[in-house]
Amino acid sequence: MSLHLYNSLTRRVEPFAPADPARPTMYVCGPTVYNYVHIGNARGPVVFGVLADLLRRRHGALAYARNITDVDDKINAAAKELGVPISDITDRFAAAYREDMAALGVAPPDLEPEATAHIPQIVSMIERLIAAGHAYAAEGHVLFSVASFDGYGKLSRRDPDDMLAGARVEVAPYKRDPGDFVLWKPSSDDLPGWDSPWGRGRPGWHIECSAMAAAHLGETIDIHAGGADLQFPHHENEIAQSECAHGGRTFARWWLHNGMLNFGGAKMSKSLGNIEKVHDLVRAHPPEALRHALLSAHYRQPLDWSDALVEQSVRTLDRLYGTLRDLSDVEATTQIPASIETILDDDLNTPQALAEIARIAAEARKAEDPAERKRLKGELLGAGRALGLLQQAPADWFARGADNSDDSRIQALVDERNLAKKNRDFKRADEIRDQLASEGILLEDTPAGVRWRRQ
Repeated sequence: MSLHLYNSLTRRVEPFAPADPARPTMYVCGPTVYNYVHIGNARGPVVFGVLADLLRRRHGALAYARNITDVDDKINAAAKELGVPISDITDRFAAAYREDMAALGVAPPDLEPEATAHIPQIVSMIERLIAAGHAYAAEGHVLFSVASFDGYGKLSRRDPDDMLAGARVEVAPYKRDPGDFVLWKPSSDDLPGWDSPWGRGRPGWHIECSAMAAAHLGETIDIHAGGADLQFPHHENEIAQSECAHGGRTFARWWLHNGMLNFGGAKMSKSLGNIEKVHDLVRAHPPEALRHALLSAHYRQPLDWSDALVEQSVRTLDRLYGTLRDLSDVEATTQIPASIETILDDDLNTPQALAEIARIAAEARKAEDPAERKRLKGELLGAGRALGLLQQAPADWFARGADNSDDSRIQALVDERNLAKKNRDFKRADEIRDQLASEGILLEDTPAGVRWRRQ
């Protein structure tokens, strides 16, 4: 089976074939760097990083761009509040973003364009849109004329009037139509700005991605990906301005959108305040468990985020690393199993891939034949590699919490087990015993009660 991906534009799963098989192109919308990102923002980089690795295995190369939005009203507000240049804010949080993604096992993209480094390309694209009659200047602003593009709404499948009713649209006297969106806006002296044919100003958010994608990947790209919340208006606007600036040529052939994370019964978002920052989570939990949790649901579906989900991922990885520790005497060559490749070919079905990893590990635990143990260990390592998991030494995984906070966690589990036995809940007591054993924790009965030690 060849790679099949769900295309949000056509609403169906389609066999993927890049325009240039020697160089597929992919653009993923990156962060606006004014604060630490939340775990929901990490789902796209993790999932589409798995896709990037898969494309490289299939095609030998990939041009993968993930941008940095480093000029934005939220950035301006943060810089103004602290009395510093915007670069102080953006440099700090761009570095934090890269650090947090690396902790989650997300490899850097091939290209990481920054909006402020592409002002000439942005201005040039706006000039082309004006010349073609798709944009107009008014009171220091430049706006895209939605009515000039017949295809507006083809990605989100919404009628333009319906889109206006459901969107936050700035009402302004200089707009010809309420749905027209900003390509360029004027900057006062206290705001960052650049010279342009329309006066000193700064770009709108949507035009930045169009200009950066064209500059690095060409006028038509194979895959454009991002969160489902970006489908409208951001991606819809990208299509409109890109296709109008490039003579009607297709902007992106495949559109991929990852589902949102829910937390506490609602979509995780900064505006609601129900967020968990990656920067905090990677210090409170094993980062690999966070990655496992993000891959535990199909990328197009919503994912309910909770401490219980993370703990389940920790226990799963405990078992898998415990299997690798039991196979430490086996020399094996890492090889991605064909079964994993087939599963990922089915629109990146990572939950099924995780189930296949569990199956391989179960077989490995039962295997006695040396050749079979060698094969299964290689497949387990290879299956993990395809998802960015199981790539550290088992000893390092189990030593992750060799500090006072983990000692408290272990003691709490021992206390819980003692209570479960007292209440004759032997099933739960056995589960805790097995979990601690998989972590290399040995329980000992003493006259003073149950004690534990690391093996």
